[in-house]
Amino acid sequence: QVQLVESGGDLVQPGGSLRLSCVASPELILDGYGVGWFREAPGKEREAVASISLTTGLRLYGDSVKGRFAISRGSTRNTVLLQMNSLKPEDTAVYYCARARTSYASLRRSGYEYWGQGTQVTVSS
Repeated sequence: QVQLVESGGDLVQPGGSLRLSCVASPELILDGYGVGWFREAPGKEREAVASISLTTGLRLYGDSVKGRFAISRGSTRNTVLLQMNSLKPEDTAVYYCARARTSYASLRRSGYEYWGQGTQVTVSS
C-alpha cells in the first residue's frame, strides 16, 4: 500500500523541541523527489512549513519557521525528518508530510501528489 506515515507529534511547552518523522512505504520512493512538510491549524488553511529536494539537497522554509525548523533526510531509507526548535503556541497544528510530483523542493501545495494522515503538535504551557 502506497502511504506516508508521520510520527513524533506531542504536547510540548513553549520554547521546547520536537522531531517529526515521515516514513514512506516501500512502494512509494522518496529518493529523487521533493518532500515537504505542511501544517494545518483549526480554522486556517494548510500552509507550507519546509521542503527538501532529495536530489539536490535544496531546502526551503516558510517565513514563520525560518531559523527554528530544519528539514533533513533521515538516516534510514525513505525517511524525512523535521526538527522543530523554539516552539511557539502558534506552531500548534496537525503536521503533514507529502511527496512532490517532481524532484524540486516547493512550498506550493499543488506541487505534491502523495500525503500522509498527519501528526498533532500542540505547544502549550
